[in-house]
Amino acid sequence: MHKHGSVTEHLKKENESLRIELNILSSRVRTMDQLSRSSNLELQCVPEHKSENLLNTVKQLGRVVNCPINDSDILYCSRVAKNNPKSSRPRTILVKLITPRLRDSLLASTIMYNKDHPKEKLNSSSLGIDDKKSAIYVSENLTMENKSLHAAARLRAKQLNYKYVWVRGGRIYVRKGPEFESVYIRNSDTLNKLT
Repeated sequence: MHKHGSVTEHLKKENESLRIELNILSSRVRTMDQLSRSSNLELQCVPEHKSENLLNTVKQLGRVVNCPINDSDILYCSRVAKNNPKSSRPRTILVKLITPRLRDSLLASTIMYNKDHPKEKLNSSSLGIDDKKSAIYVSENLTMENKSLHAAARLRAKQLNYKYVWVRGGRIYVRKGPEFESVYIRNSDTLNKLT
């Protein structure tokens, strides 16, 4: 009886140790997955056209926000399948640029452009796609897990009246207001502890 009890205890400890190790390894894989996207951008809500030239769209974005992009700066550019096929939103454009620094410059220039043009933020008309002026969003290319966490953070921030939610380098941050410290949302536990 005593021997059986010690075997059970040993298995429980080993199981807990393996669970901890699995969590650590899973976290490393998620980090590496996000790092592999460090030169990537997503252009969301760009209207689709049969004769579209996505390279020209990216270069036009660079011209509009004053961050010149050349053909040689773009390693990959394509529309990606929708997560929800029933969605009426255009397919997202995934862009892989030559360096993370260029990606960050284009992102920063887009943010600056939108701040400088609060009544005429980046839209399909400013990119010369159509005259309807539908809003266009430029963001980091997050892993599916980080996209879900970002969506949850935006929802939680709204519930708790946090003023800012943003992504920088694949990490999600929130801040209650200008006078508050920013909080790095590492996972759902961090999110649930927000007050």
